[in-house]
Amino acid sequence: MRDIFRKRRMWKFATELKPRYDVVIIGGGSHGLATAHYLREHGIADVAILEKSYIGSGAAGRNTTILRSNYKTPEGARFYDASVKLYEGLGADLDFNLLFSQCGHLTLAHSDRAMFVMANRAEVNRLEGIDSQLIGPDRVQELAPAMYVGPDTTYPIMGALYHPPGGIIRHDAVVWGLARSAFEGGAEIHPYTEVTGLRRQGDRITTVETDKGSIEAGVVLNCTAGWSSVIAEMAEMQLPITTHILQACVTEPVKPFLDVVVVSSQMHVYISQSDRGEFVMGSEIEPWTTYRMQNTLNFLQDLTRHTLELFPQLERARLLRAWAGLCDLSPDYSPILGKTEIENFHVSAGWGTYGFKAAPIVGKMLAELVATGKTPELIAPFALERFYTDELVSELAAAAVSH
Repeated sequence: MRDIFRKRRMWKFATELKPRYDVVIIGGGSHGLATAHYLREHGIADVAILEKSYIGSGAAGRNTTILRSNYKTPEGARFYDASVKLYEGLGADLDFNLLFSQCGHLTLAHSDRAMFVMANRAEVNRLEGIDSQLIGPDRVQELAPAMYVGPDTTYPIMGALYHPPGGIIRHDAVVWGLARSAFEGGAEIHPYTEVTGLRRQGDRITTVETDKGSIEAGVVLNCTAGWSSVIAEMAEMQLPITTHILQACVTEPVKPFLDVVVVSSQMHVYISQSDRGEFVMGSEIEPWTTYRMQNTLNFLQDLTRHTLELFPQLERARLLRAWAGLCDLSPDYSPILGKTEIENFHVSAGWGTYGFKAAPIVGKMLAELVATGKTPELIAPFALERFYTDELVSELAAAAVSH
């Protein structure tokens, strides 16, 4: 009887590195773990996931859990829509409750120009079969009755882009579910194992050097948000990326009164309420490049001021904690995904503020790339070579706020 009720092991961390692996994934966040999960579909199990801290310690554990696909470009909208659709079935796929709530997503418009941009995005989305629509202030008030939409505000709300499939998910649950699947599929998870170098011969990476020893690799994947350019330099190549910090904070739990995600590009704020009643709030990336993940007073002052303009009810709510994470930004605010000039070195980088929402589709596409050697059509527009052929995929207007 005791065996029946014995707890199922989530995963077991590997203690020693083998001399060689078919696939070495650098980064134990949502992208690296998702890739290992989908490699199972191709029968590839000789995989090592190397993480210099605990799994999910980077962007996967420092985001604000918002999922959406209402992007500006057809390439971006199509890509993120595929990811949202995977997220819709990911809990069942992993046999793990991810607490995914598709409560809807509002991007507020405060000017005539903003309304024009939202209308344009809505049309792009509809052409791709994505549910997005431009709505007026009355409808905004219906969807978020607790939000102040009065005419005497600093930034009057003229309308919004309403995206019903958008929502929030539990990010640590995503990491745990993917880690368990990767482990059950045969992948080895090596936390607290830092990559210190990549040994290259010609057009191939032959050896991955770590603080626990050196290993040979058939394919190497760089899935390190914040550190992707550092890892690339180890391989003697450059990525057109700058690294910035992104800050967020959360209040104490309060009685639920917001069941939709609210974003304002002009006010540089995005707000949602968790299933525990906490208000999760974030803002824009900081303009300076740094790897120092510390919160700033300016962030808290600006964020709370704008939040109270929308939700004055939170005036006496106490902040529980604040945190910062690293964001890699590419010149066109779109990711760099897939093959590089090095034959067996692939990247998932340049995600800026929207990498977590892409985790399942990134894993699926990278796994297909590793298994077949061919770039999937869905990610072809995000190849590194676009910066040499001048075929950029500009998502600046849709990613100006970190959400």
